[in-house]
Amino acid sequence: MAKTKKINLALQGGGSHGAFTWGVLDYFLEDGRLEFEAISGTSAGAMNAVVCADGMTKGGNDCAREALEIFWKRMSESAKTSPIQRAPFDVFMGNWSLENSPGYHFFDALTRMVSPYQMNPFNLNPLHSLIEEVVDFDRVRACSLVKLFISATNVETGRVKVFDSRTLTADMVMASACLPMVFQAVEIDGVPYWDGGYMGNPSLFPFHTHTDCSDIVVIQINPVERCGAPKSAQDIINRVNEISFNSSLLKELRSIDFVSRLIREGKLSDKEYRDTRIHIVENQDALLPLGASSKMNAEWEFLTHLRDLGRETAAQWMDKNFADIGNKPTVDISKLFQGIGPNHQG
Repeated sequence: MAKTKKINLALQGGGSHGAFTWGVLDYFLEDGRLEFEAISGTSAGAMNAVVCADGMTKGGNDCAREALEIFWKRMSESAKTSPIQRAPFDVFMGNWSLENSPGYHFFDALTRMVSPYQMNPFNLNPLHSLIEEVVDFDRVRACSLVKLFISATNVETGRVKVFDSRTLTADMVMASACLPMVFQAVEIDGVPYWDGGYMGNPSLFPFHTHTDCSDIVVIQINPVERCGAPKSAQDIINRVNEISFNSSLLKELRSIDFVSRLIREGKLSDKEYRDTRIHIVENQDALLPLGASSKMNAEWEFLTHLRDLGRETAAQWMDKNFADIGNKPTVDISKLFQGIGPNHQG
């Protein structure tokens, strides 16, 4: 077996599309050639991160794979009674989108007229109960195998707040996944927080100061590019959300690229600054056509479809790029800012 290599993992949020990330993690854990020094996650990425870390601490990679499957299975089971389901026509045609779902459109319209404080005054959140049942947070806080960084947005300051595994609670994970039109802000020590995607999806800067690893693998599920201007009100809102949820990551990638170029040009010392190598695992050809509404589709058949897609994508990515980890980046970051998608090398 090839020598293992250390990486830092960055896991984006994206609702049910987080099952794609589950698939990538499942393959990495099964393959065994990558060792995770730290994981930064937001929203669904935060849930994948804490479940993975809990499983690894309990019983290694195999246990982490089992824990991830249990979490997503429980997620699917809890959504079976939801009125937000695919329309019969879409089920028949094999479409994963909820665009024709009356329940989806009713709920979407309701969230634009009624706040979660009015719609859900008792602040019930089944995800909170699920994550507490599935994850042993005492074990996560004691975890020494992998560092965790969970991002949320401070409602009052608009700044990102990064919670680390030493103090992590279920509330902090829920803060990372708190969509403000759906859930009441999560208060931690008297401070209200919303979804971390607004300011860190996910945050990369903790890797620079809290790890020794120079390789960051971003598992990207939110499309950076989408051809054409959206025309419907729903499509416009969805595209605004995609742009918002990618903006912080793109800014951090731009900064990393800037520092790396200065190091290569000899304008900065590599003894004082880290030349970070960025890698991106993504499959926008498959995820882009699914549409934003499918992020609320929690059917087990859909989740396992995304998992299998993630595993396949990870396997292909490893075949092409494993040799470059620890040696050079496998994505040209500069092209992300020229209207050109990721250009994977090797």
